[in-house]
Amino acid sequence: MSDLKEELHRKLQASRAALGSKLDNLSEYDRRRPMTPTGTNLLGLVKHLAGLEYGYLGESFGYPAPESMSWIEDGSIWQGADMWAKPDESSEYITGLYRRACAHADGVIQALDLEAPGSVAHWPEDRRDTTLGVLMIRMVAETAQHAGHADIIRELIDGKGGPDQSAFDEATWREYIAQVQTAANTFATGSQATTRP
Repeated sequence: MSDLKEELHRKLQASRAALGSKLDNLSEYDRRRPMTPTGTNLLGLVKHLAGLEYGYLGESFGYPAPESMSWIEDGSIWQGADMWAKPDESSEYITGLYRRACAHADGVIQALDLEAPGSVAHWPEDRRDTTLGVLMIRMVAETAQHAGHADIIRELIDGKGGPDQSAFDEATWREYIAQVQTAANTFATGSQATTRP
C-alpha cells in the first residue's frame, strides 16, 4: 500500500505531465489562440496552474515564490490575466515558470506532512485555515481538470486526442463517431439532426 501523500503527489505529477504534453509540436500561435467562446487556450491553462502551484503549495505554507508574476503583483489576475499569454510572455517563459512552480511545490510537499497547517490569503477569513492534504487534493483536482481541458483544446487544434486515440485506426474511429451521432440524432428535432463532418 502506498502512502496517501505519495499517491496524491503521483496523481499531481501525472496530470502535470499530461498538461505539458499538449503543447508539444505546436506553433506559438496554436499554443495561444482561444479555442472556446470563453477564450480557453493552452498557454493560459499552463500559466494559470503555475500561479496555483506557487500559491496553494508554496505561499500558503510560508514558502513564497522566488520570482514575481506581474498579473499577481498588479492584481490583473482577478480580471483573468492568468488565463492567457501576453505577446511579451513567450512559451518558454510560461512553460519554464510552470516547471519552476512545480519544483517549488514538490519541495514543500516533501518538507511537510499532510496535516501541516496552511492559510490561503485570498479565501474568506473564516475559511482561510487549511492543511497540506486539503490543498494537495485541490491541486490534483485543478490540474486534472485543466489537463482535460488541454486534451480537448489540442484535439480541436489538430485532431491529436488523448492517450487512447491510438487504440483504434481512423476507420474504426469514424464508425464509432457515427454510432455516437446516430444515438444523439434520436433526440434531435428537425434541422438539429446532423452528422459530424
